[in-house]
Amino acid sequence: MKRFFLALTIGWNCLVLSVRAHPVAQGAMTIQISTNTIHLSARVSTEEALVANSFAAGDAKAKSLPEVWQRHGEYLRQHVKVLADEHRLIGSLVKVDESQNNFIVYDYEFPIATTPTRMRVEQDVLNDIEFAPGNPWEATYVVSITQAGGAVQEGVLLSRTQPLELACDWKDTGATAAASLNARHMIYQYIRYGIGHILTGYDHLLFVCALVLTAVTLLDLIKVISAFTLAHTITLVLSVLNIVRLPSHIVEPMIAGSIVFVALTNVFSPRRSRGNLRLATAFFFGLFHGLGFAGGLLDAMDGLNGLAVGLAIGAFSLGVEIGHQMVVLPVFFGLKCVRTAAVEQSRDRISLIMIRAGSLIISVAGTVYLFAALRG
Repeated sequence: MKRFFLALTIGWNCLVLSVRAHPVAQGAMTIQISTNTIHLSARVSTEEALVANSFAAGDAKAKSLPEVWQRHGEYLRQHVKVLADEHRLIGSLVKVDESQNNFIVYDYEFPIATTPTRMRVEQDVLNDIEFAPGNPWEATYVVSITQAGGAVQEGVLLSRTQPLELACDWKDTGATAAASLNARHMIYQYIRYGIGHILTGYDHLLFVCALVLTAVTLLDLIKVISAFTLAHTITLVLSVLNIVRLPSHIVEPMIAGSIVFVALTNVFSPRRSRGNLRLATAFFFGLFHGLGFAGGLLDAMDGLNGLAVGLAIGAFSLGVEIGHQMVVLPVFFGLKCVRTAAVEQSRDRISLIMIRAGSLIISVAGTVYLFAALRG
């Protein structure tokens, strides 16, 4: 048993050291389509540009911030692919706006030889930069599309795995149609994004697993996860309304500290890690996790109408909960099976061993993340 837990601890920490919670840069795009030109405006975080420059090779690395912004504009032009009827368009960078805090806006123009019937946009921004083996950086964009004489589509999500496709309708180019929102497609995109956010973000998973370890009954599980869900939903909504926002250098260490605190409580007082105190702990730290969920996604959605933002946040939150349950339920029922299969006389002892051993592993992983968050 001791050898098993030692091997598990080593394996877990190797995994933690090889991944990062959220190596994702968030941005926004507006795309205007006419019969002979596509205008694309990309609003990207300064983090995205600095990451790309940090990993640039040799002479490609910029020496000053204005040069960083300019070179990233060319980098984007190469890694955002605009296709008209399956033919890639060659665009040019026409303007760089550095006046917005923490964001740069790049304007591109893509001439079109013939009026297109279908448009497609793909991107693999930052994917050529490996944060750690098997874990590349990623960039996602919230897109608003305007076609001359067609409807404005808002809240479309563009990521490496979710390209943007549009059928062009040129029946009436004399008037601009009212804005439209493909609610079903948008909900699907953001649910999928929320699931991916959780399953690739080990910080939140460590916390919920630490909570689940001490849940003996299904009612215990429902109570503690409900407290956590309620808390992070509150701060997510408050962030959307721009009522409560905290910088990442406060939020990330608090999230890491929550992991260590809950895990060590399990180790040293496993029998007291239930009841109202545990619910209060889950709720309190859940508030900070909600701010962590918000991240740059909220800045990327800046300018969208209320309905689009509401659908995006609701679907994203649902995806987050689905991602949680994909981990929480197997862990809970797996532990339940082990407890049930144990001989009655040794059931409590085995339960304590599982709680302490699992929590010890989580606390070590949380400590690694805490140091990384403090450095960041």
